[in-house]
Amino acid sequence: MRKPKILVVDDESGFTLMLKQVLTRYEIREVNDAPRALEIAREFQPDLILLDVIMPRLDGGDLAVQLKDDPILRRVPVVFLTAIVSPKEIGHGSQLLGGYPILAKPVKVEDLISCIEQSLAVVS
Repeated sequence: MRKPKILVVDDESGFTLMLKQVLTRYEIREVNDAPRALEIAREFQPDLILLDVIMPRLDGGDLAVQLKDDPILRRVPVVFLTAIVSPKEIGHGSQLLGGYPILAKPVKVEDLISCIEQSLAVVS
């Protein structure tokens, strides 16, 4: 059985490495340079993209727009992971940023997996 493919786009390499280590049920590819993310997403063909909001040179909101404008990637679900809000500010339940689910860093692994599974179920 094929593992779902997830592209993690975050400028913090320690964070992307940690996600790769804990999300072993998925095939993870990391990108720490947001301007390269679109090219890598086209090549990797992810089932889902985990996207940081605040990054140098290209922020996550602008990258999300590029992804939705791309004919190959427009249907790939995006989940924002960000430190611009706290888990307390997000609270429990589904919060959206620009129509995308958003999770606050630090994120609990079980909350992240739940959000990933919900997002993948919507497109299957």
